[in-house]
Amino acid sequence: MRNPYIVGIDIGTGSTKAVSMDLDGNVLHVSQCGYPTLNPEPGYSEQNPEDIWEGLKSCVNDTVQQMGYSPEAISLSSAMHSFIPVDRDGNPLHNMITWADARSEALAEILRESAEAEFIYNTSGTPIHAMSPLCKLLWLKGSNKILFEESHKFISIKEYIWFKLFNTFEIDYGIASATGLFDIIKLQWSAEIMEIAGITADKLSTPVNTNFCRKIDHPEVLSSLGLEHTLSVVIGSSDGCCANLGSAVSDDYKAALTIGTSAAVRVTTTAPVYNFKAMTFNYLLDQNTFVCGGPLNNGGVAIDWAIEKFINKQEPDEADYDYFFKQVESTSAGSGGLIFVPYLTGERAPIWDTAVTANFVGLQLHHGQAHFFRAVLEGVCMAINEVLLAVEQATMPIKQLNISGGFLNAPVWMQVLANVTGKKLVVVQADDASAIGAIILAARALHPEAKLEEKLSQETQTIMPDYSQHEVYKKLQPVYGRLYDDLKTVMHTLKSLAL
Repeated sequence: MRNPYIVGIDIGTGSTKAVSMDLDGNVLHVSQCGYPTLNPEPGYSEQNPEDIWEGLKSCVNDTVQQMGYSPEAISLSSAMHSFIPVDRDGNPLHNMITWADARSEALAEILRESAEAEFIYNTSGTPIHAMSPLCKLLWLKGSNKILFEESHKFISIKEYIWFKLFNTFEIDYGIASATGLFDIIKLQWSAEIMEIAGITADKLSTPVNTNFCRKIDHPEVLSSLGLEHTLSVVIGSSDGCCANLGSAVSDDYKAALTIGTSAAVRVTTTAPVYNFKAMTFNYLLDQNTFVCGGPLNNGGVAIDWAIEKFINKQEPDEADYDYFFKQVESTSAGSGGLIFVPYLTGERAPIWDTAVTANFVGLQLHHGQAHFFRAVLEGVCMAINEVLLAVEQATMPIKQLNISGGFLNAPVWMQVLANVTGKKLVVVQADDASAIGAIILAARALHPEAKLEEKLSQETQTIMPDYSQHEVYKKLQPVYGRLYDDLKTVMHTLKSLAL
């Protein structure tokens, strides 16, 4: 008898990953397919939705080929804040605009300072920022009114995939709660916010819970995915919410931390946790569960930048990363008094400022390459700690960080992060936590008796802080925390002069 398995698919910004798991919690296969991001002008970040659909099909086909038979179910996780105007047949009328696109930043700043700002934030749970579909809608209405009016729907990449599978426009509560347009308490589109955006609910998909499922039964769709038979697809939630579930973050004293190109700190709660100044987010894992926290633009991208610029490598390989981290290890905590503020791509939480720039502060004659490398890594970790402190201020003290993402391959990075935060770091799932979370959502819906969630909550690795080094960072963190306010005007001026 064939062992049934579930495929969790995480539709990310740089790639789609499919993780196959049986009901005992064993990872059976992992498939991944990348696709490009288009940056035709500064501030633009677009992708071709068809590339992502092809990537998903490739992952599913590869999975079925490697396993030798079709899964019992598929469950979806997806990056948030994507935006695609489509016609009534689901065809894109414009490239997908990703979360990283900054074209609506001026409108976001105006909206953030408006009388409606706190209502929008408290109702939607979404920070008012250029990343949000609300701000992208306002930008499109002002920049291309014809396209705005001719669009049948405004959807995310997951809705695009869902339409490809089922020919219907539906959106899960998780992705909806990250649009800036959804009332996270009433679980419906907010009439007041839609009026601000200049749309009505017919321009948006029908919201459904994250355990909602449909069966693929169309022969052409089944064939394109390499599937042998009809199967269930669970709509799932967003990548951040799924990552909390996949990282076993359910206790009050735990937070999830994911670091890839960007980063995010998240806690799981039964009610929204508001911090208007820091604009921590409140997204929905399901109708009863919130994931609250803050995202950062600058995670692994800062490490890649340092390697590219300091050792002149456009596409770093494993040896380059090894060299970088060996240089970091050769230098003491605090980088000899050098601090790096890692705002290479602007920053989201806790400052929400797309116009800021990165800085090295405290540069002296004795500083060399190793100091610069360590300062870059410490700067990323201190930026993460700033968000963690904001989340703690809004919730309660955090004792443990359950970690996931690409940085799990860098022991030095994990140790420095533990030292900066003073927290115990725990690895629960070395595989993609978002895809694992999607699998758990499917198992909850289809096989609650399997208790898969319990089987996947075992700690596999623990990193304890070096408290002597933590004392160094406790002195540096307040200095780092003041630098944004001290340098904001200068950073804005320099960025405007560079354009």
